[in-house]
Amino acid sequence: MIKADLHIHSNYSDGSDEIEVLASKILEAKIDVFALTDHDTVEGCEEMLKIIGDKVKFIPSVELTCKAGNVKCHILGYNCDCRNPVLLNLIDKGKYLRKKKLETRIKYLKDTWNIELTEDELKWLYSRKSVVKTHIANILVNRGLAHDNVSAMKKYLDGCKSGDTRFTGEEAINAIIEAGGIPIWAHPLGGEGEEHITPEEFYKKFETMKALGIRGLECHYSRYTDDEASFLLDVCRQNNLFITGGSDYHGTNKDIPLGKLNVEARFIDAFSLTILNKLT
Repeated sequence: MIKADLHIHSNYSDGSDEIEVLASKILEAKIDVFALTDHDTVEGCEEMLKIIGDKVKFIPSVELTCKAGNVKCHILGYNCDCRNPVLLNLIDKGKYLRKKKLETRIKYLKDTWNIELTEDELKWLYSRKSVVKTHIANILVNRGLAHDNVSAMKKYLDGCKSGDTRFTGEEAINAIIEAGGIPIWAHPLGGEGEEHITPEEFYKKFETMKALGIRGLECHYSRYTDDEASFLLDVCRQNNLFITGGSDYHGTNKDIPLGKLNVEARFIDAFSLTILNKLT
């Protein structure tokens, strides 16, 4: 049996682990094949390639934050050329938009909550490769203003109208394909902390995503039950789509172990992830 985890984050986006630490944990977890899927950046993939070598199968990847019509979604790009100019140009656009969003949130904290970030806190935020709301929330937790980053985001940040920094579904999928990658709809029933949608709600979104050119679904996911996975597996089989799976590991920023591909923590053999037939 082969152990796979095709959805992992490092501190290049909103994970807590540095690449070297993450590589060690992957080896300790006896994972045979994995993908690094940081949000809107591929910089960690270059470092991971140098560190992991040929010890396990590594798939350089990315998770792009998108909006397709009225569908807010995350699109995984598997096996991308991390130096492709089209993909890098899109990522640069995202960095600019995220910086503007960060500035809006910093001002919101000061104006609404009278919370002014220190010079060191600001320096740390601006040093991130892909800064997100979790990073600000962690600062608030460290200050003792919230018990965890989820409650910090809900209380202090969710009311901030910071503008849309999502890529369009078209440009995200185009960039992934231009980079030689395979676009997959991440956690299509809902991600971490989100209410899972019904089959009826899913099919409405699915028609949009399928028309865009999505080539697979993340069926096995750390927050999905066996019934939810079975539903998504049937959709893939009926529509000739790739099947994939991942934990959405974020280190200490989320309570998800490496290699966990369902709520029940039942082992999923990598042979059932049909995308690996294309990638390996």
